[in-house]
Amino acid sequence: MAYNNTKHTKSRYDLAAPIYDLAEWPMEKLWFRKWRPEIWKKAEGPKVLEIAIGTGKNIPYYPDDIEVTGIDISPKMLKRARNHVEKNNIDQVSLKEMDAQQLGFNDNIFDSAVATFAFCSIPDPVKGLQEALRVTKPGGSLHLLEHMLSKKPSLAWIMKKLDTPIHYIAGVHIARNTVANVEKAGWEIYSVKELSSNGIFRFIDARKPG
Repeated sequence: MAYNNTKHTKSRYDLAAPIYDLAEWPMEKLWFRKWRPEIWKKAEGPKVLEIAIGTGKNIPYYPDDIEVTGIDISPKMLKRARNHVEKNNIDQVSLKEMDAQQLGFNDNIFDSAVATFAFCSIPDPVKGLQEALRVTKPGGSLHLLEHMLSKKPSLAWIMKKLDTPIHYIAGVHIARNTVANVEKAGWEIYSVKELSSNGIFRFIDARKPG
């Protein structure tokens, strides 16, 4: 049975929102926190779209010279991000409840798009990446920090077997090939950097043709 649908994903993240940061704290401390500043150094402004901003974990790493529009499909995740913005008096970010697969923006308005661990959860990742391409200016950039299917065959086999039940429980996929999805969406990849020996965690940098 397939559970790859927007309603299911939204419900899972709404459910997880109150404990999301706590549940991810070990991984955040060990790995994610050291990678977030690196990806935001690449963001080309002034107008930047953050896809699936979640609870706002990237907000402390925004450069001072950019204006960020952060979107998320889960209102409860977005509420936590909004609390973070208000608590820290951050005026360079605008938050909107929005589906990454159907962005409510005109074409060619952002200088770059950034996402961290987003395209493992978006129900149709290629569609989401195509939407990001549409709203980014020609020559604009895409910067992703993602987890995906391992390059090691034995681990990849396990991940594929567990993908459906994990998605049903948590709304996340663990066996996607995000590099291939970026290419399918029409982006021109210019850099892929592996962050772990098994190939699960990677930076992906791409540019919109034109």
